[in-house]
This record gives sequence, C-alpha cells and structure tokens, in this order.
Amino acid sequence: MTTATDKIAGAPISWGVCEVPGWGYQLPPERVLTEMHQDGLAAVGGFTPVVLHEAGHDPAPEIERLLDGYDAARAEVLVLSAATGRDGYDTRPDLDEAGWKTLLTNLDRLTAVAAAHGVRAVLHPHVGTMVERGDEVRRVLEGSAISLCLDTGHLLIGGTDPAELTRQAPDRIAHTHFKDVDDQIAAQVRSGRLSYTEGVRRGMYRPLGRGDVDFAAIVSDLRGRDYGGWYVLEQDTILTEEPRGEGPVADVRQSADYLRGLLTDRDG
Repeated sequence: MTTATDKIAGAPISWGVCEVPGWGYQLPPERVLTEMHQDGLAAVGGFTPVVLHEAGHDPAPEIERLLDGYDAARAEVLVLSAATGRDGYDTRPDLDEAGWKTLLTNLDRLTAVAAAHGVRAVLHPHVGTMVERGDEVRRVLEGSAISLCLDTGHLLIGGTDPAELTRQAPDRIAHTHFKDVDDQIAAQVRSGRLSYTEGVRRGMYRPLGRGDVDFAAIVSDLRGRDYGGWYVLEQDTILTEEPRGEGPVADVRQSADYLRGLLTDRDG
C-alpha cells in the first residue's frame, strides 16, 4: 500500500479543461470534480500563469488577491508559470538580460508573498512560457530560491530529461505534475514542425506508463530523499465535443492505478 506521504491529486486539464481561449470543448465543473472525487483524487492548489518579466508590471497584487481564497479552499501550493502575456502556448519571445533580472527578482518576491499566507510557491517550467528549455530551467535554479514543480511532460518536451533533473536537483523539487509523453510527437514540437496545440491534439500526452518518461526512476529518487509533496496527475487533453461513454476519466484512472502500483512496488 502507499504510505501516508504518498499524496495523489488530479488536475482538470486531464478532462480537457484549460485556460487557453478556444482550447476545445469544456466539460462542466460538476462532472470533472465528481469524477475526480470518485477516483480518490484531491485538489491542492492552482496553476497560475503570471507575467514576471516586464519591468512595468507588478504581479504581487494579483497574487495577493488569489491567495486570499487559498485559506477557504485549504490549498497549499501556488504553481506559477512565467507567462508571455500572449494567449496560448504556441509562440513565445526570448528574454533579454533585463527581462531575466526582473523575472528572477519577481520569483523570489512571490515566494515570500505566498509564504506569508502559509502557501508554497513553485515555478512550473512550461512549453510556450518564458521558462521552457533546459538552459532556462538551470538559470532559474541558479538565480532564484524558488522551488520547482517537476512537470515531467513539459520538461521532456522542452528538452530536459525529468529523471536527470530529479537526480541533479532533488532539494529544489517541492511539487510534481506527472505527465507521460510520446517523445516522437514531442520531438516534432521541439523542432517546430508541430505547434504545441497540434501536438496535444495528436495525442502527445499519454496515460502514465504508455509514453517515454522514466517514472520508476523519478519515483525512486524522490522517495529516496523522503519527498513529501504531491503527485498531481495530468494528461493534457483537447476535446472536440462532449465525450460518449466514460471519456477522459478512463485515462485518469489508468494513470492513477499505474502510479499507485509504482508507489506500492517501492514500499515492497
């Protein structure tokens, strides 16, 4: 059985629910939350894209307003991504030195703002944001004190081996988003042959154990250093219409069973 520290959560993106305009058919919250609850998954925080690199934009008031609701929801993790200011994740600019300085300063500021509310802030490297590629992840690790959200899918698509990052910087990983990825499709996104959205539509994200991420190594390394954070299941999905039959929850259930199996094997 899993231990008391094995905390598994689910994210609405697995049901195709996304903040990007025009992403696809959006299922009603009642269905998503009911199915999430039925599979024994919890909601523990929020994915929060925020512009961090613009010198004339202060992100702190926006985050303060958001954190006011965390107490009521008993949420404990603020998952930040370094938004470009554009809609979607198919294009992005590159940062200059001034932009990097502003971004890194804001990461530390927001870490302190969240901590004052009893919330842990983490940065989510994400395709189509200002922190996507391996060199950008390293710059965050070297230039700020913020912890990371280990999103296995976005890291792999951005060119970072998530298992290797787990081995190299275990003390900076405070939260995880577990996604599996078909790396053949991901390679087309990395090369620009497919946009990110096209990759998702073609099934780039897979149920855990059906793609190319080495979850056994990641779980082993995390638990070897007594990781006590959440394992959040995500399988980015775009729906074209209301699904017939079970729909996305079937893949969510498969991923949850796979992860529970890995955690049980480790206990054995």
